[in-house]
Amino acid sequence: MKKVAVILSGSGFKDGSEITETICALINLSKEGAQYRCFAPDMKFESVNHITGEKEGTRNVMAESARITRGPIEDVKTLNEEEFDALLFPGGYGAATHLCTWSTKGSQCEVLPAVEKVVQSFYKKGKPIGAICIAPVIIAKVLGKHKVTLTLGDNKETAEEVKKTGAHHENCPVTEYISDRHHKVLTTPAYMYENSKPHAVFLGITKMLRELLEMA
Repeated sequence: MKKVAVILSGSGFKDGSEITETICALINLSKEGAQYRCFAPDMKFESVNHITGEKEGTRNVMAESARITRGPIEDVKTLNEEEFDALLFPGGYGAATHLCTWSTKGSQCEVLPAVEKVVQSFYKKGKPIGAICIAPVIIAKVLGKHKVTLTLGDNKETAEEVKKTGAHHENCPVTEYISDRHHKVLTTPAYMYENSKPHAVFLGITKMLRELLEMA
């Protein structure tokens, strides 16, 4: 049975993990017979009202992520690469604000040390890494020097910023994914296309995860 570590960043696309993307991923992993465990950083953040966009108080990333996982969640600092065959990052604005600071610093961002350590450990052991929506920026920042290829849809501004990390960017429709088989990095744009339909997001994630598990 393939084992996958899933790193979340909260609950809700404006300040955490994108819920549809996360659930699409977990459904596919379950359907394919893979075992997964979810992780998130134990840190506070200013939550955002998803109706008004206004700040509405301090919450905890782990506690918010547990809303999606129906309770089970672990601190990303405890994630041991040796226990898993693959790594997965759903998207959502939290990936660019909590897991790294791409939202404010772009290619000059810092990646949360525990997250960077995990990405590096999976990469060095040749274990596949998947990233959805905006989450590929984490991979670009950590592994860009290795010239990894990834996608963030067709967003020109973000693509140009990604190139500054050393990574290669390829445009990709929502229903597809980009596979860098040499580096074992797989990415799909999902809601990088704001008007994406849920079924299209599901299809792109389904295709990507099928290959991720084949690689694992």
